[in-house]
Amino acid sequence: MKKKTVSILLTAVMALSLAACGASNTAESSESKSSSDVSASDSASSERKTETADSSSAAEGEVFDETTVTVFAAKSLNSVMEALISEYNKTQPKVKLVGSYDSSGTLMTQIEEGASCDVFFSAAAKQMDQLEGEELLVEGTRHNIVNNQVCVVTYEGSNTQVTGLEDLNKASSIALADGSVPVGKYTREALVKAGILEKADDVSAITTQQVSEALGGVEINECANVGAVTSAVAEGSNEVGTVYYSDTYGLEDRLKVLQVVPYDLTGNVIYPAAQVVNKEADETEQAAAKDFVEFLTSDEAAAIFQSYYFDTEVE
Repeated sequence: MKKKTVSILLTAVMALSLAACGASNTAESSESKSSSDVSASDSASSERKTETADSSSAAEGEVFDETTVTVFAAKSLNSVMEALISEYNKTQPKVKLVGSYDSSGTLMTQIEEGASCDVFFSAAAKQMDQLEGEELLVEGTRHNIVNNQVCVVTYEGSNTQVTGLEDLNKASSIALADGSVPVGKYTREALVKAGILEKADDVSAITTQQVSEALGGVEINECANVGAVTSAVAEGSNEVGTVYYSDTYGLEDRLKVLQVVPYDLTGNVIYPAAQVVNKEADETEQAAAKDFVEFLTSDEAAAIFQSYYFDTEVE
Protein backbone atom coordinates (compact mmCIF):
# COMPACT_ATOMS: atom_id res chain seq x y z
CA MET A 1 0.00 0.00 0.00
CA LYS A 2 2.89 2.33 0.78
CA LYS A 3 4.59 1.57 -2.58
CA LYS A 4 1.39 2.32 -4.42
CA THR A 5 1.09 5.70 -2.70
CA VAL A 6 4.69 6.64 -3.56
CA SER A 7 4.09 5.64 -7.17
CA ILE A 8 1.04 7.85 -7.39
CA LEU A 9 2.99 10.79 -5.93
CA LEU A 10 5.84 10.32 -8.43
CA THR A 11 3.38 10.26 -11.31
CA ALA A 12 1.80 13.53 -10.12
CA VAL A 13 5.19 15.23 -9.77
CA MET A 14 6.19 14.21 -13.30
CA ALA A 15 2.90 15.50 -14.69
CA LEU A 16 3.38 18.83 -12.97
CA SER A 17 6.95 19.02 -14.22
CA LEU A 18 5.88 18.35 -17.82
CA ALA A 19 3.13 21.00 -17.60
CA ALA A 20 5.57 23.57 -16.25
CA CYS A 21 8.04 22.76 -18.97
CA GLY A 22 5.35 23.14 -21.65
CA ALA A 23 4.29 26.47 -20.24
CA SER A 24 7.89 27.63 -20.19
CA ASN A 25 8.42 26.64 -23.85
CA THR A 26 5.19 28.38 -24.82
CA ALA A 27 6.31 31.57 -23.03
CA GLU A 28 9.74 31.44 -24.62
CA SER A 29 8.18 30.91 -28.06
CA SER A 30 5.79 33.80 -27.49
CA GLU A 31 8.62 36.04 -26.25
CA SER A 32 10.79 35.06 -29.21
CA LYS A 33 7.97 35.78 -31.63
CA SER A 34 7.25 39.12 -29.95
CA SER A 35 10.94 40.06 -30.09
CA SER A 36 11.03 39.10 -33.76
CA ASP A 37 7.96 41.23 -34.47
CA VAL A 38 9.46 44.24 -32.67
CA SER A 39 12.71 43.83 -34.60
CA ALA A 40 10.84 43.69 -37.90
CA SER A 41 8.76 46.70 -36.90
CA ASP A 42 11.87 48.69 -35.92
CA SER A 43 13.50 47.76 -39.22
CA ALA A 44 10.48 48.88 -41.22
CA SER A 45 10.25 52.10 -39.22
CA SER A 46 13.93 52.77 -39.78
CA GLU A 47 13.52 52.24 -43.51
CA ARG A 48 10.54 54.62 -43.58
CA LYS A 49 12.53 57.27 -41.68
CA THR A 50 15.45 56.90 -44.09
CA GLU A 51 13.17 57.24 -47.09
CA THR A 52 11.53 60.36 -45.58
CA ALA A 53 14.91 61.92 -44.78
CA ASP A 54 16.18 61.23 -48.29
CA SER A 55 13.03 62.71 -49.79
CA SER A 56 13.24 65.81 -47.58
CA SER A 57 16.92 66.26 -48.38
CA ALA A 58 16.26 66.12 -52.10
CA ALA A 59 13.47 68.67 -51.85
CA GLU A 60 15.46 71.13 -49.73
CA GLY A 61 18.75 70.85 -51.61
CA GLU A 62 17.63 70.53 -55.22
CA VAL A 63 20.44 71.09 -57.70
CA PHE A 64 19.26 71.98 -61.18
CA ASP A 65 20.48 70.18 -64.27
CA GLU A 66 22.59 72.15 -66.73
CA THR A 67 20.72 75.17 -68.06
CA THR A 68 21.31 78.77 -69.10
CA VAL A 69 19.40 81.72 -67.62
CA THR A 70 19.57 85.11 -69.33
CA VAL A 71 19.37 88.13 -67.03
CA PHE A 72 18.63 91.64 -68.35
CA ALA A 73 19.94 94.04 -65.69
CA ALA A 74 20.33 97.80 -65.39
CA LYS A 75 23.81 99.08 -66.24
CA SER A 76 24.37 100.19 -62.64
CA LEU A 77 24.13 96.53 -61.58
CA ASN A 78 27.00 95.36 -63.76
CA SER A 79 29.63 94.94 -61.04
CA VAL A 80 27.44 93.60 -58.24
CA MET A 81 25.78 91.08 -60.56
CA GLU A 82 29.06 89.31 -61.18
CA ALA A 83 29.49 88.84 -57.43
CA LEU A 84 25.88 87.69 -57.05
CA ILE A 85 26.23 85.15 -59.86
CA SER A 86 29.40 83.78 -58.30
CA GLU A 87 27.66 83.34 -54.94
CA TYR A 88 24.60 81.70 -56.52
CA ASN A 89 26.77 79.22 -58.42
CA LYS A 90 28.20 77.92 -55.14
CA THR A 91 24.93 76.03 -54.64
CA GLN A 92 23.78 75.86 -58.27
CA PRO A 93 26.97 75.15 -60.25
CA LYS A 94 25.13 73.85 -63.31
CA VAL A 95 23.10 77.03 -63.86
CA LYS A 96 24.90 79.36 -66.28
CA LEU A 97 23.74 82.93 -65.73
CA VAL A 98 24.35 85.28 -68.66
CA GLY A 99 23.99 88.99 -67.92
CA SER A 100 23.04 91.66 -70.46
CA TYR A 101 23.49 95.22 -69.15
CA ASP A 102 22.05 98.50 -70.44
CA SER A 103 19.62 101.22 -69.43
CA SER A 104 16.39 99.81 -68.03
CA GLY A 105 14.41 101.53 -70.78
CA THR A 106 16.46 99.91 -73.52
CA LEU A 107 16.20 96.48 -71.91
CA MET A 108 12.44 96.86 -71.45
CA THR A 109 12.03 97.65 -75.15
CA GLN A 110 14.09 94.59 -76.08
CA ILE A 111 11.84 92.38 -73.95
CA GLU A 112 8.74 93.91 -75.52
CA GLU A 113 10.18 93.16 -78.96
CA GLY A 114 10.60 89.49 -78.09
CA ALA A 115 14.23 89.22 -76.98
CA SER A 116 14.98 85.96 -75.18
CA CYS A 117 15.15 86.86 -71.49
CA ASP A 118 14.43 84.99 -68.25
CA VAL A 119 14.95 87.63 -65.55
CA PHE A 120 14.60 91.43 -65.64
CA PHE A 121 16.34 93.50 -62.95
CA SER A 122 15.38 97.15 -63.42
CA ALA A 123 16.74 100.35 -61.89
CA ALA A 124 13.22 101.77 -61.61
CA ALA A 125 9.63 100.65 -61.13
CA LYS A 126 8.36 102.39 -64.28
CA GLN A 127 9.80 99.86 -66.73
CA MET A 128 8.75 96.93 -64.55
CA ASP A 129 5.23 98.34 -64.25
CA GLN A 130 4.94 98.58 -68.02
CA LEU A 131 6.05 94.99 -68.59
CA GLU A 132 3.72 93.79 -65.86
CA GLY A 133 0.82 95.63 -67.49
CA GLU A 134 1.64 93.87 -70.76
CA GLU A 135 1.60 90.49 -68.94
CA LEU A 136 5.25 89.84 -69.80
CA LEU A 137 6.21 88.99 -66.21
CA VAL A 138 5.56 85.69 -64.44
CA GLU A 139 2.87 86.39 -61.88
CA GLY A 140 4.00 86.42 -58.26
CA THR A 141 7.74 86.66 -58.99
CA ARG A 142 8.21 90.43 -58.74
CA HIS A 143 10.21 91.70 -55.74
CA ASN A 144 11.70 95.04 -54.70
CA ILE A 145 15.35 94.13 -54.17
CA VAL A 146 17.38 97.23 -53.23
CA ASN A 147 17.30 101.01 -52.95
CA ASN A 148 19.94 103.40 -54.32
CA GLN A 149 20.72 107.12 -54.20
CA VAL A 150 21.56 109.66 -56.89
CA CYS A 151 24.89 111.46 -56.44
CA VAL A 152 26.48 114.51 -57.99
CA VAL A 153 30.09 113.54 -58.72
CA THR A 154 33.24 115.03 -60.17
CA TYR A 155 36.66 113.62 -60.98
CA GLU A 156 39.51 113.85 -58.48
CA GLY A 157 41.50 117.04 -58.96
CA SER A 158 38.80 118.85 -60.93
CA ASN A 159 38.75 121.87 -58.56
CA THR A 160 35.08 122.34 -59.49
CA GLN A 161 33.03 125.04 -57.80
CA VAL A 162 29.94 122.82 -57.93
CA THR A 163 28.77 121.50 -54.57
CA GLY A 164 25.55 119.81 -55.66
CA LEU A 165 22.32 120.25 -57.61
CA GLU A 166 21.79 123.82 -56.44
CA ASP A 167 24.83 125.17 -58.26
CA LEU A 168 25.18 122.83 -61.23
CA ASN A 169 25.23 125.95 -63.41
CA LYS A 170 28.80 126.60 -62.21
CA ALA A 171 30.08 123.55 -64.13
CA SER A 172 31.85 123.94 -67.46
CA SER A 173 30.19 120.71 -68.65
CA ILE A 174 27.82 118.08 -67.29
CA ALA A 175 27.35 114.39 -68.12
CA LEU A 176 23.65 113.60 -67.85
CA ALA A 177 21.63 110.53 -68.82
CA ASP A 178 18.63 110.89 -71.10
CA GLY A 179 15.21 111.18 -69.46
CA SER A 180 14.26 107.64 -70.51
CA VAL A 181 17.13 106.32 -68.36
CA PRO A 182 16.17 105.96 -64.67
CA VAL A 183 19.10 108.01 -63.31
CA GLY A 184 18.26 110.74 -65.83
CA LYS A 185 14.62 110.69 -64.75
CA TYR A 186 15.52 110.81 -61.04
CA THR A 187 17.89 113.74 -61.69
CA ARG A 188 15.15 115.66 -63.50
CA GLU A 189 12.72 114.89 -60.67
CA ALA A 190 15.21 116.29 -58.16
CA LEU A 191 15.79 119.44 -60.25
CA VAL A 192 12.04 120.03 -60.44
CA LYS A 193 11.59 119.66 -56.67
CA ALA A 194 14.61 121.91 -56.09
CA GLY A 195 12.90 124.60 -58.16
CA ILE A 196 15.49 124.57 -60.94
CA LEU A 197 13.26 122.96 -63.59
CA GLU A 198 9.61 123.70 -64.22
CA LYS A 199 7.06 121.08 -63.20
CA ALA A 200 6.01 118.51 -65.77
CA ASP A 201 3.42 115.73 -65.86
CA ASP A 202 6.18 113.34 -66.91
CA VAL A 203 9.64 114.50 -65.89
CA SER A 204 11.28 111.91 -68.13
CA ALA A 205 9.95 113.92 -71.09
CA ILE A 206 12.03 116.97 -70.11
CA THR A 207 14.68 117.24 -72.81
CA THR A 208 18.40 117.66 -72.25
CA GLN A 209 18.17 121.00 -74.04
CA GLN A 210 15.56 122.20 -71.55
CA VAL A 211 17.82 121.18 -68.66
CA SER A 212 20.71 123.07 -70.24
CA GLU A 213 18.62 126.21 -70.67
CA ALA A 214 17.42 126.05 -67.05
CA LEU A 215 21.07 125.92 -65.98
CA GLY A 216 22.02 129.00 -68.01
CA GLY A 217 23.12 127.23 -71.18
CA VAL A 218 25.73 124.94 -69.64
CA GLU A 219 27.11 122.28 -72.00
CA ILE A 220 25.53 118.87 -71.39
CA ASN A 221 26.80 115.55 -72.68
CA GLU A 222 23.66 113.41 -73.08
CA CYS A 223 24.50 109.80 -72.20
CA ALA A 224 22.69 106.58 -73.12
CA ASN A 225 23.06 105.00 -69.66
CA VAL A 226 24.53 105.62 -66.24
CA GLY A 227 27.70 103.68 -67.12
CA ALA A 228 28.45 106.22 -69.84
CA VAL A 229 27.95 109.09 -67.36
CA THR A 230 30.29 107.43 -64.86
CA SER A 231 33.00 106.93 -67.48
CA ALA A 232 32.68 110.49 -68.84
CA VAL A 233 33.27 112.00 -65.40
CA ALA A 234 35.88 109.51 -64.16
CA GLU A 235 37.92 110.10 -67.34
CA GLY A 236 37.63 113.88 -66.97
CA SER A 237 35.66 114.37 -70.19
CA ASN A 238 32.98 116.22 -68.20
CA GLU A 239 33.41 118.22 -65.02
CA VAL A 240 30.43 116.79 -63.15
CA GLY A 241 27.62 114.29 -63.61
CA THR A 242 24.82 112.48 -61.78
CA VAL A 243 25.20 108.77 -61.12
CA TYR A 244 24.05 106.29 -58.49
CA TYR A 245 26.00 105.94 -55.27
CA SER A 246 26.65 102.29 -56.18
CA ASP A 247 28.38 103.44 -59.40
CA THR A 248 31.19 104.96 -57.34
CA TYR A 249 32.17 101.51 -56.03
CA GLY A 250 35.73 100.72 -57.09
CA LEU A 251 36.28 104.26 -58.38
CA GLU A 252 36.89 105.94 -55.05
CA ASP A 253 40.33 107.09 -56.23
CA ARG A 254 38.92 108.66 -59.41
CA LEU A 255 35.49 109.98 -58.44
CA LYS A 256 34.59 112.47 -55.72
CA VAL A 257 31.04 112.58 -54.39
CA LEU A 258 29.91 116.22 -54.14
CA GLN A 259 26.37 115.50 -52.95
CA VAL A 260 24.26 112.49 -52.10
CA VAL A 261 20.84 113.71 -53.24
CA PRO A 262 18.22 113.12 -50.50
CA TYR A 263 15.22 110.89 -51.12
CA ASP A 264 12.83 113.79 -50.57
CA LEU A 265 14.05 115.18 -53.91
CA THR A 266 14.29 111.98 -55.95
CA GLY A 267 11.87 109.69 -54.16
CA ASN A 268 12.98 106.12 -53.42
CA VAL A 269 15.26 104.65 -56.09
CA ILE A 270 13.86 101.13 -55.97
CA TYR A 271 15.32 98.31 -58.07
CA PRO A 272 12.71 95.59 -58.73
CA ALA A 273 13.40 92.16 -60.23
CA ALA A 274 11.05 89.57 -61.74
CA GLN A 275 10.96 86.46 -63.88
CA VAL A 276 10.09 87.22 -67.50
CA VAL A 277 7.64 85.13 -69.51
CA ASN A 278 9.88 83.16 -71.87
CA LYS A 279 7.87 80.71 -73.97
CA GLU A 280 11.05 79.22 -75.43
CA ALA A 281 12.42 78.20 -72.03
CA ASP A 282 12.04 74.60 -70.85
CA GLU A 283 10.94 73.65 -67.31
CA THR A 284 14.48 73.58 -65.91
CA GLU A 285 15.31 77.01 -67.28
CA GLN A 286 12.07 78.48 -65.92
CA ALA A 287 12.58 76.90 -62.49
CA ALA A 288 16.18 78.16 -62.31
CA ALA A 289 15.10 81.67 -63.35
CA LYS A 290 12.52 81.79 -60.58
CA ASP A 291 15.05 80.41 -58.10
CA PHE A 292 17.58 83.11 -58.99
CA VAL A 293 15.01 85.87 -58.43
CA GLU A 294 14.30 84.36 -55.00
CA PHE A 295 18.04 84.25 -54.30
CA LEU A 296 18.21 88.02 -54.89
CA THR A 297 15.96 88.45 -51.83
CA SER A 298 18.16 86.29 -49.57
CA ASP A 299 20.42 87.38 -46.70
CA GLU A 300 23.45 86.20 -48.69
CA ALA A 301 22.54 88.50 -51.57
CA ALA A 302 21.78 91.40 -49.19
CA ALA A 303 25.29 91.22 -47.75
CA ILE A 304 26.76 91.46 -51.25
CA PHE A 305 24.51 94.39 -52.21
CA GLN A 306 25.53 96.29 -49.10
CA SER A 307 29.22 95.83 -49.85
CA TYR A 308 28.59 97.48 -53.23
CA TYR A 309 26.92 100.54 -51.62
CA PHE A 310 23.30 99.51 -52.22
CA ASP A 311 20.68 100.06 -49.55
CA THR A 312 18.76 96.85 -48.78
CA GLU A 313 16.08 98.67 -46.79
CA VAL A 314 13.18 98.76 -49.26
CA GLU A 315 9.50 99.48 -48.74
